[in-house]
Amino acid sequence: MSGFTTADIPDLTGQTVIVTGASSGIGLETAKALTAHGARVILAVRDAARGDKAAATLPGPGTHEVRLLDLASLESVRSFARDWRDQPIDLLINNAGVMIPPPSRTADGFELQFGTNHLGHFALTNLLLPHVTGRVVTVSSNVHRAGRMDFDDLNWERKKYRPWRAYGQSKLANLLFTAELQRRLTEAGSKVLAMAAHPGYAATNLQAQSGSKLMEFGMGTLGNRLLAQSAAGGALPTLYAAVSDLPGNSYVGPSGFAAMRGAPAACARSTGASDDAAARRLWLVSESLTGVTFPGIQQR
Repeated sequence: MSGFTTADIPDLTGQTVIVTGASSGIGLETAKALTAHGARVILAVRDAARGDKAAATLPGPGTHEVRLLDLASLESVRSFARDWRDQPIDLLINNAGVMIPPPSRTADGFELQFGTNHLGHFALTNLLLPHVTGRVVTVSSNVHRAGRMDFDDLNWERKKYRPWRAYGQSKLANLLFTAELQRRLTEAGSKVLAMAAHPGYAATNLQAQSGSKLMEFGMGTLGNRLLAQSAAGGALPTLYAAVSDLPGNSYVGPSGFAAMRGAPAACARSTGASDDAAARRLWLVSESLTGVTFPGIQQR
């Protein structure tokens, strides 16, 4: 693969990174690359046993810790943030996500994809932001192009649940969140950068959450074999957004065939993901739903 590779990651000795959803797939590959370059990586995971198993595969010279975090529970998010204390965070990587599950709700009653992929990370980021010194990288998807923010029914309480549309809305929310976060950081005089990335089509277990054997075979077994790049390849856009010289609110993805694979590069987002008014509206709605607001932060 030409272009950016893990060999281009600088020495991260002394830097602390949080990676959500780091027990498998792209999150685990991201954690591996960062520890290999000296970072201290916090694997924020729902399942401690799976987290410990994943942590055992991480290379040195960096170090790692496993901490429990369930993004589908605001109490879990708040507990994780409370336990953080005053340690600086060089990188916060919002990687965890769910994809096209059957109709499901979070512990707080939100539609599972919107609640986990967006609201959980929204709350986590704002609660940890006073400690962040470098970047916030949020993993979206090019499926955001099919998403639409239905502000009258964000949680699919009145209309018929459509898993792909709900997924697209949650991934569109990731990009609107990134844009508004960067706007607020800039306005506050902060040097912290908000970035977004998408993995293209990567061979992970994310496609195995639909509850449909046909869907899992088509997207997982068959799609992974014929079209997908490896999980390690899918992690490269996240890593590129985390360490490369890019402006805030950059969106990074594979530059190869149909944006599904290939070396990472800055890429375009949909018109809907560039709607500043929608980004501000989503932020205010998210504050109301989670009870978490943008913190007062020192310039840095």
